[in-house]
Amino acid sequence: MRPRFAIVHIRQKSLVRGIVLSLGAFAASLLLAGFPHIENLRGSRWQILALLIAAWGMGDVARCLQRRWSLYHGGVLLLLYADLMILAMIVFLVAYP
Repeated sequence: MRPRFAIVHIRQKSLVRGIVLSLGAFAASLLLAGFPHIENLRGSRWQILALLIAAWGMGDVARCLQRRWSLYHGGVLLLLYADLMILAMIVFLVAYP
């Protein structure tokens, strides 16, 4: 008997998968930009891949929205705004000279 986790199955909705993808892409983007050494901060073409993965994570979170408003719906909206800030930070790091 195999466990059926929603994280593994792409066709099922999963907030955890969306959050992990977005935060992982943000962490990877920071490392690709040279984060621990601020004086060596630079943009990298590989960060575009991190941007796409973060957008995929945002799409996964957006799939979890419900039609009627509830506290769950409000929490998902907050996560969407956080994902939007992650996307903006990755774009800023890519465009950084």
